[in-house]
Amino acid sequence: MHNTPQFIQLHQADHASLAAEATAGLLAPAAAVSPKFFYDALGSRLFDVITELPEYYPTRTEAAIVDQHGPAIAQAVLSACGSAPVMVDLGAGNCAKAARLFPLLEPRRYVAVDISVDYLRQALHDLQRRHPAMGLAGVGLDFSSQLQLPAGLVDGPALVFYPGSSIGNFSPDAALQLLRQARTLAAGGAMLIGVDLVKPVAQLEAAYDDALGVTAAFNLNLLNHLNRLLGSDFQLRDWRHVALFDAVQSRIEMHLAARQATTVRWPGSVRVFAAGERIHTENSYKWTPAAFTALLHRAGFAQVQHWTDPQGWFGVCLASG
Repeated sequence: MHNTPQFIQLHQADHASLAAEATAGLLAPAAAVSPKFFYDALGSRLFDVITELPEYYPTRTEAAIVDQHGPAIAQAVLSACGSAPVMVDLGAGNCAKAARLFPLLEPRRYVAVDISVDYLRQALHDLQRRHPAMGLAGVGLDFSSQLQLPAGLVDGPALVFYPGSSIGNFSPDAALQLLRQARTLAAGGAMLIGVDLVKPVAQLEAAYDDALGVTAAFNLNLLNHLNRLLGSDFQLRDWRHVALFDAVQSRIEMHLAARQATTVRWPGSVRVFAAGERIHTENSYKWTPAAFTALLHRAGFAQVQHWTDPQGWFGVCLASG
């Protein structure tokens, strides 16, 4: 049997609402914009480069954990979900991380979730050629606000897969809400999630302010995206990249700081920035294993298993029950 991928677009990008959201953030007393505005075409390519940088440890460290502990992880997943589970991949992108687990888990259906199905089409068609009997679906959904899939895609216990360190982009309260929704979606199955762990400040800050300046370019490119979206007149040379660790909130923050007093205009709006004033562009929360385990328990999961690298830089957690 040879299946054909199914595509369902639930999220509708609305230029007017995006522009209104960006404007509200820029005009707030402490200016801030969502990290989703990083990801225009150039921003997405720059992020792919970031994951290859020597300073950016999460991607390769997580891959090494899965390589080393893959059989044990698979055994735990199948014990929680049963054989041939449905696999729901949040923020699937090119689907490569999930595909590495297919030989171990042999899912009967793979549901790739990203904000746009257009990101998923080629990857799912390629996967279908390699796995002709597997049911594949791509769902275009902004799950940061509500994680709920169309009826029929998850039938029985499922594995919700959320690799990388994206859970760190959510505040603890928002992360708890997402984890509770993931537990509901798993329907008695499990969640396999990657989490970046607390480590020395110098190492954390280097990962977000690399020597080549790729992360700085990624952050500054957000202003190019806003110029196109809003018709604003940000000048990139007037801004510099800032990355710092807030130990009280256990998070890396990224900002853009005005090099000198500057005025930014766009249709219907104007904002004067003082020298040194910042636009807050991203948070990335870092967790201890104990604190993240406690969060998973608060979300309703009864059992939590975790695997880490020898340095304790990154964790892969399986939450079930």
